[in-house]
Amino acid sequence: MTITNIISAIGNNNSVYPLLVRDCGIEVPTKVALTYQQNKEDKEVAWLATRERLVDEYTVSAVWLGGIPLLERINARILKNRGFNPAISTKLMKEEAEQGLDFNIKKFKDLAPEAVKDLEFLKANQAKYKKLIGGKILAETAIPIALMGFIIPKLVFAWTANTKKELAKKKALNNDTFTPQQKNMSDFAKNLSFKGGIMSGLANFSTVQKMALTDGGYAVGRVATARKKNEAYDIGFKMAGMMFLNFVFPKYLASFLDKTTGKAINTNLNLDIKMLDDKDFIDAIKSKKFTLPDAKSGKELLDFVDKNPDSLFVKYANKYKKVTMLENGVRDPRKYVDLNALKGFRDDIAEISQNALKSGDVAKFMKKAKGLKAVNILANVGISSFLLAYGLPKAQFAFRKIITGSELEPGIID
Repeated sequence: MTITNIISAIGNNNSVYPLLVRDCGIEVPTKVALTYQQNKEDKEVAWLATRERLVDEYTVSAVWLGGIPLLERINARILKNRGFNPAISTKLMKEEAEQGLDFNIKKFKDLAPEAVKDLEFLKANQAKYKKLIGGKILAETAIPIALMGFIIPKLVFAWTANTKKELAKKKALNNDTFTPQQKNMSDFAKNLSFKGGIMSGLANFSTVQKMALTDGGYAVGRVATARKKNEAYDIGFKMAGMMFLNFVFPKYLASFLDKTTGKAINTNLNLDIKMLDDKDFIDAIKSKKFTLPDAKSGKELLDFVDKNPDSLFVKYANKYKKVTMLENGVRDPRKYVDLNALKGFRDDIAEISQNALKSGDVAKFMKKAKGLKAVNILANVGISSFLLAYGLPKAQFAFRKIITGSELEPGIID
């Protein structure tokens, strides 16, 4: 995997990769260290709070980043076993002027007969399909919410409460003096075990959108399972900040950075960095062979795609998932096309192509665009990670001090 591909992956705010980098690589380790630092005045509280944060954060991350995709694969297999193609976009169940179940069945019956069979089966079994989709949505949201918002915190809290009781007994019997410094990693590892319209929209949520949805339930669960009122306030503040910094702020920051730095070369920087580095794309701009649809409506845009499947525009639209083309060059009738996204893609290509040609040196222009885009992506990850890993915990600790009057973990102190 090239550096450009890596930067592209972590710069895609609609994928799990930036979340993975920020969450597991930067945010959690920093939060663990800050938690110890914040509670170090009381060694017992510091050790328990740090253990809670470490286990809780990484267990939740495992459910959040791994559990949801796993449930998606399981549910896709269930749909397939029931005869449905899980690749079908449920948005097609609502007929529009240029796409929908009936529209696509009629239009593609001879062009993509196998794909149309999938649509016809769904149409004939819509009631059954809707029930399965309902179960799919419930499983992919309710299970992670239950685990992250209720089960995991209850187990962690029970573990802490049990440890506190054991420590109190030891102190009372004078058999042991608790010194966290004496606890090595093997002891810690031994203790690391616990005992004790809407339908269509939700069904088409991406993995990241489902993560955002489950985060809302996760936040409610964490507040509801708080051990004390002050801990509920503390957790509520943290969860609100996490949701904003994970799902809202990075997209606005990316837009701001691209718009601001794009002024340096008088163009947009909305395209994927891999496209800005694509030799064939650059050569097509140089030779003025990149033919774009002159479409004023969604129907005209789709007509261009269907009539010009071998055009560079369609090839790049397929590559960057604006449309989905079958191997025979026909647009996949099972996939819903976001016409606004497709038109935006077309407009972004038109603008950057025109400005690259005006510059007099297309290759040099695109190299600058790629460099600016790379800086923007890395800056976005860096700024978002800093705010999540350092800024938010510090704000939380200040909020905690105002609300509770103490800097120590409100759920652990007596």
